[in-house]
Amino acid sequence: MNPLKSGTLDLALLAALQERPRYGLDILKHVNERSAGLFDLREGSLYPALHRLVKAGWIESDWEPSDRGGAPRKVYRLTDEGAKALVAKREEWQTLRGALDALLLRRLGVGRMGA
Repeated sequence: MNPLKSGTLDLALLAALQERPRYGLDILKHVNERSAGLFDLREGSLYPALHRLVKAGWIESDWEPSDRGGAPRKVYRLTDEGAKALVAKREEWQTLRGALDALLLRRLGVGRMGA
């Protein structure tokens, strides 16, 4: 099961780039490790999403030399607009999470007396 949809994928990628610029496979590894493998992000989903975020102006990319002496890598970084989008997407996530928690907790009888 892969719970990443476009909106949550964008949020995960923006959050990964908030810490520091990263190249593609480093982003993939970071997201998969931080989600304990739950997202199971793969290259086939990663690169189209990165291109979409570049087109939106939320991230930008540059070629940089590899730290291991290999071929240059395309490194992605958050733009100022991307930082604003990250804040907005976090707020949307908190709102959605709160609404779902309210529904789930009511269903379980938590949060209301006699529910």
